[in-house]
Amino acid sequence: MKKNTFFLIVGCIALALLLIFWYSVEIHAPLLIEIAFFVGIALVYLAKRKVTDIINDERDVKITEQATMRTMQVFWVVFCAFSIGAVMEILRVPAFPRQAIGTRPPDILPPRMMGYVQLGLLCLMIFLYVGFRIYYAKKYGDFEIDEE
Repeated sequence: MKKNTFFLIVGCIALALLLIFWYSVEIHAPLLIEIAFFVGIALVYLAKRKVTDIINDERDVKITEQATMRTMQVFWVVFCAFSIGAVMEILRVPAFPRQAIGTRPPDILPPRMMGYVQLGLLCLMIFLYVGFRIYYAKKYGDFEIDEE
């Protein structure tokens, strides 16, 4: 299996863990997510053992470096913007003289869902990394076929 396929599998496992986390909160069964977490770690370990294209040459280091840097540059802006909006939503206090209690405008995103969205964004960061990795691998010629 190629490294990019491995990262996609890890992203899918992370999304599955997010769904299991949501379900375990809904049914009030914390043991479910704890067991699922250990199963997920075992699956990642087994998948890592199947990766065949582990090469640590200068080109691979450059691709990893560029993909990581671009992922962080894009992700921190999106994550920070969401987090600032979430904090503002949580800290919103009604203006008592002008606004009666109970007439508060509806929440854009309920506080309970904000944590799920943040965990989802962290899971999707893996997919963003894979996208940048594929882009930089093509740019630096990692997908070229030798003609010997």
